[in-house]
Parts: sequence; C-alpha cells; structure tokens
Amino acid sequence: MGASAQMEKVGTRLRLMLRALNSRNYRLFFAGQSVSLVGTWMQQVAMSWLVYRLTGSALLLGVVGFVSQIPTFLLAPVAGVLADRWKRRPLLLATQTLAMVQAAVLALFVLTGTTPIWLIVALSALLGVVNAFDIPIRQSFVVELVEKKEDLGNAIALNSSMVNGARLIGPSIAGVLVATLGEGICFLINAASYLAVIIAIAAMRLKPVPQRPGRKHILHELREGFGYAFDFKPIRYILMLLGLVSLMGMPYVVLMPIFAREVLHGGAHTFGFLMASVGIGAFCSTLYLASRTSVLGLGRVIAVAACVFGFGIAGFALSSSLVLSPLFLALAGFGAMAQIASSNTILQTIVDDDKRGRVMSFFTMSFMGATPIGSLMAGAVANRIGAQNTLLIGGAACLLGGALFGRELRNLRPLVRPIYARLGIIPEVAAGMQAAADLTCPPEDP
Repeated sequence: MGASAQMEKVGTRLRLMLRALNSRNYRLFFAGQSVSLVGTWMQQVAMSWLVYRLTGSALLLGVVGFVSQIPTFLLAPVAGVLADRWKRRPLLLATQTLAMVQAAVLALFVLTGTTPIWLIVALSALLGVVNAFDIPIRQSFVVELVEKKEDLGNAIALNSSMVNGARLIGPSIAGVLVATLGEGICFLINAASYLAVIIAIAAMRLKPVPQRPGRKHILHELREGFGYAFDFKPIRYILMLLGLVSLMGMPYVVLMPIFAREVLHGGAHTFGFLMASVGIGAFCSTLYLASRTSVLGLGRVIAVAACVFGFGIAGFALSSSLVLSPLFLALAGFGAMAQIASSNTILQTIVDDDKRGRVMSFFTMSFMGATPIGSLMAGAVANRIGAQNTLLIGGAACLLGGALFGRELRNLRPLVRPIYARLGIIPEVAAGMQAAADLTCPPEDP
C-alpha cells in the first residue's frame, strides 16, 4: 500500500511537470525543437573548436562570438515589433529555413577543406541576424501553443529543460564527431535537424489571433515598448541584472577551448565534456523550475541564481582539475538557467499581451545581445591577463549584481503584487472586486 501510494504520488508529480504537453501544438513544438536544438549545440561546439584549431587565437574566438550575437542586440527590438504586429508562424518558418541554409553552406565549405576565417566570421554574422529575429518571435509564439493559459509557465520551464537537454546531448556528440570525423559533419547534421522543427511548425493547427488595430510607425512602437519596459522597475531591474550577467559572465563559453587545451591539457573530447557539464547543471535547474506551481518566490531565485553562477565560473577559473572543473561548470549551468528561466517566467507573467513581443525582444537583448560585447571584451582581456583572471573578474561582477538585486527585492514586490492579485496568483481582495481566485499556476523561458 505504501509503495502504491508513493508511485501514485510520483505519477501525479510527473503529470504536473509535463502538463503543457497536453496541448497538441506545444507537443509538436517540443518534439521539433528537441531535435533541432541538439544540432544547434553540436554546431556551437564545432564552431568554437574549428576557430581555435585554425587560429589558436583567444581574440578570434571572441570576434566570432561577437559577430554571431551582436545582431541580436541591434535588431531584436525590431523583431519584437514584428512579433506584436504580424502572424508569428510564417515568421518562424522563414527564420528556421534561413538558419538551415546557413548551416548547410558552412558544412559544404568545411567538408571540402576550404574554410577561410573571413567566411566563418561572415556566416556567423548571418546566423546572428537570423537569430535576432527568431528568438524573440519564438519566445512570443509559445503563448499561442498552450490551450490553457495557466499552463504557459510550465511550457516555458519545459522549453528550458528542452534547451538544456540538448545542451547535454549535443556537445557530447559533437566532441566525439569532431575528434573522429571533423567539424563539418556537425554542421551537416545541424542543417538536417532544422527539418524537424519546420515540419512541426507547419503541422500546427492554430486559432486565429486578432491583429492589433491602429498600427503606428515602427519607431513610435519601439519608443512605446522601451518606455513600457524601462519605466516599470521590476521589468527594468530584471533586464539590467540579466544584461550584467550576460556581459560579464556568459563569455566563459567562448574561452572554454582555452581551458580544455591549455589548463586541463585535453582536446575536443575534454571540450565536449566541459560543455556537457554545463548542460547537466542547467538541466537539473529546469527540472526544479518545472516542478514549481507558482511564480511566487522567483524574484529571490533570480538573485540567488546570479550569485551561484558567479561562484561557479570563479571556481572554474581557479581549478586545474578535471574532476573539480566540471563540477563548478555544472554549478554555473544551474545558476545561469535558473536566472534566465525565472526572469523569463516573471516577465511573461506581468507583461501586457499587446506588448509581449517587444518586452521579450528586450529580454533577448539582455540575455543574448550583451553576450557578444562581453565575448569581444573577454577575448581581448584574456590575451593580456589570461583566461583564468578574466573569468575571475566576471564571476565577481555576477556575485555583486545578484547581491544588489536581492537587496532591491523588498522595493519591487509591492509593484508586482497588484498584478499577481489580478491574475489570481495571490489570494487578495481588491477594492470593488470579489475575492481573488484560488491559487493557480501562473504564466511563466531557453
């Protein structure tokens, strides 16, 4: 009887964690993206190793990281306006097709042995432009895929688990393939993997979404979106902390080949193993977030997670052990994903629907747009003071940012509380209204 009750409890918990998969469109999205993201992580690992193998330069690692992500900083706001104006499915089909073409062209040149560094930089920049539009549109598209509004938060948490499951699998496969067959095969597999998500998006049955009336000039809508996001302190502070962590901490990824080869004295296998360690920590983080039933308390999670991430990369910078380094990276992966997904969750919960695309584009700017600037800085600084000292500085900045955000939480909670009350997230009686609804799972991310 005890064992049966325990199994039933586990089953109930599992159904709670996977409840967004009850929606057919989200199941298709989840399946297609799960395949495609494995290929994406394979390409990222292969690209870093290819650049370092061809050049041996930390600066060029930073340059490639910069050009592949700086378009997100520059173009994501425009993508946010488009996501609020136009149907999102055709936009996503276009971006996924262009990304597939980019991977196929890269595979062709690498497999034929004609890969000048300028071509790698150019193709990385092209993918950056595609991603600048794809990411905020895809973030906004998720809300159309779940049949029950209260399942949106779970869908975002499952998205994060999907990304990090792929981060766990993709680098491991890439490490083996790069060592045995070379980088080109990883790019080819990535190109083929886009077919899964393209087919999934095309097969969805979506309800008509009413278009916003009274479109204004795109610059006016950009200003409106900026004003909305940065005049409201909770949104502004979340974006600022995310930008700080992305600028100072996330560039550890572009320096990873240096640690794999020069600090840990390994090769492509070691590099893949280190990247997989990040994925393990991040995946554990998403399981924790998926098991949560409320957005309440995620502000504190954001603050603690930023500190955990900073501690993880600082520990990794100081370690020269093949045992301790993956453990510190797993800790960093846990902290990074907890902060990113929790920030996404709160933003998706408190944002107005007609401004969702633009706010999520600012989230994308903070999350991915600041990273290329940090990558360029990290590559240049690492050339002068070494990769280990560079990561130590970044870790300290993340620790400080998390601590300051935690101190500010007491001032942010009163601003968010009325929104939570209106949504029924907290039981509260508003003036002139009936008692708030019972506690439910609110809308809630990579």
